[in-house]
Amino acid sequence: MTTVDPGSQPFYISRRRFEEIVAEALDEIPEALWKVIDNVVVTVEEWPTRRHIDRVGLGPGNTLLGLYEGVPLTVRTSHYGLVAPDKITIFRGPILQVSPADEDAVRAQIRQTVLHEIAHHFGISDERLIELGAY
Repeated sequence: MTTVDPGSQPFYISRRRFEEIVAEALDEIPEALWKVIDNVVVTVEEWPTRRHIDRVGLGPGNTLLGLYEGVPLTVRTSHYGLVAPDKITIFRGPILQVSPADEDAVRAQIRQTVLHEIAHHFGISDERLIELGAY
């Protein structure tokens, strides 16, 4: 989540290029982590839906850059199985809206958002990420 300046103009990157940058961010994740990541799909959507916003309790003036939906590794039990993959959604519109007008800034924001959502897959809360200085 982040605060948005309502008067800011978003920087434009095509959806295809945005998805390429998301893929690059995923490729930067160390192999040791990929060996532990389990049953996750990463998608790109233009904007969060009302359901997404309500799910996280997003307040006015804030926007959702990404969302993890699933069962974190830390709470899975031996009964976890035959379930749909966890889902990480990266939201293109909000990321472009909060990023300054260049691709490097967009790339950095995408990378931070991807890592943030993967941290949730590992059971790390927003509060703990703040404590760790992750954002």
